[in-house]
Parts: sequence; C-alpha cells; structure tokens
Amino acid sequence: MKEARYFNVPKAGELDELPQEEAQHAIRVLRLVEGDEIFLMDGEGVFFRAEVTLAQGKHCHYRIIESIPQEKGWKGHLHIAMAPTKMMERVEWMVEKATEIGVDEFSFPLCKFSERKQMRKDRVEKIVVSAVKQSRKPWMPIVNDMMPFSEIIKKHPKGYICHCYDEVPRTDFFEEINNANIGEDEEVMVLVGPEGDFSIEEVKMAVEAGYKSVSLGSARLRTETAGLSAVMMMQLAVRNKL
Repeated sequence: MKEARYFNVPKAGELDELPQEEAQHAIRVLRLVEGDEIFLMDGEGVFFRAEVTLAQGKHCHYRIIESIPQEKGWKGHLHIAMAPTKMMERVEWMVEKATEIGVDEFSFPLCKFSERKQMRKDRVEKIVVSAVKQSRKPWMPIVNDMMPFSEIIKKHPKGYICHCYDEVPRTDFFEEINNANIGEDEEVMVLVGPEGDFSIEEVKMAVEAGYKSVSLGSARLRTETAGLSAVMMMQLAVRNKL
C-alpha cells in the first residue's frame, strides 16, 4: 500500500493544478504519474482526495474525487507572539514544533532588549507549510511580519504576558488558561519576550493595556523553550478530547 502523499494547495477545491513548488516535488522527488492518488490540504479545514491527471515538465494537474472536511482539534484561536532570538534557527525550531502541536497564529514583537531586529517572513512561512504537511494539520497558521511591541499590544489589547519580574505580581499561566473557559473562536494571545526578557516598562505597558501577568513555572527558560511551553499549555487546556 502506497503512503498517502499530502500537498499544500490553497483554494484546492477551485483549482486543478498543484502550485509550482509542490508540482516539482510531486514529479521530480516523488515521481508521481497519471492515475496516482494524492491528498490536497487547502489550509482552511478541508482535505481533498484527488487523482493525478497529468504529470509532465513543471506541471502536475489533478482531478478531485472527494472533499473531506476536518474538525479542528482545539477551541479558540491560539496566538503565540514570541520575540525572535539572535539565532534564527531557534525561532525556526519553535515555529516548526508549535505548528506540529497546533497553533493558529504567529507574531514576532520587536522589543527593547531584542537582539534580532529583522526577520524573513517567507522563510518562516515555508517552515510552517512543511510542518503542516508533516503533521497533517487541516488549518494553516497565520505568520505575521515582525512589528514593534507597542503595536502588537495595541492591535491585540487582551492576553497574557510571560515574564520573570518578581516586582510585578504573576499568576500561573497554565492555571489561568485551564480555568478560562475559552470559546470556540476566542483569541488566546500569549507574549513571550526576547533573551533577557521584556523590559519592565513593556510588562507594565501590557498589563495596563489589559494583559494578565503570568509565569510559565519556576525554571528560567530559553525564549524558544518558553514559546513552545506556552503553546503546549494552551493545547492541553483547550484541546477537544477524543
């Protein structure tokens, strides 16, 4: 029995051809031919079972046989906003693993103590696409451009800010999220700071804007570890149990 082959095809139900990059992978790497079965992921909650009708040159056409709507595995809109680390590989690792676990949106705040001031959104998006296909997630997470911390909390004036300042009272994030009774479409926004943490002014700014001051535990975590821990805690609290 052949392994099922999944491809990322936005608006798959309205098209009949794989995007160029996916087509090259299908033809050159997987060596698919006319008549082979494939599965398409539209990133909006639907899988499609399809048959290859043409695999030639740079083009791979298909015919949809069946649409298979999926159920989301968790409640709410899970949004992790993590300041990018100096080493981009750590950001990419977090994005890959968080996508596999399950998240709806990534943001990247530029903070006072940020060592990285710029980030390639297109590279992060490629990692997200790869992780979605690997884990067969029906929904494609949104990837936002890097933006100033103040703009993020202005755009999203409610959520949780994780930090290590003892002078700002904190509650346990997992207890907060576990008792929050998150609605189906409610945004759960979590801020994780850069190496060296947020500045205390940024923490106070977020709290004044409506964010809850929280801790991820007693251990001092690396930025990417803290980001992934927050995603895991959110998933444990809001996942739809089988």
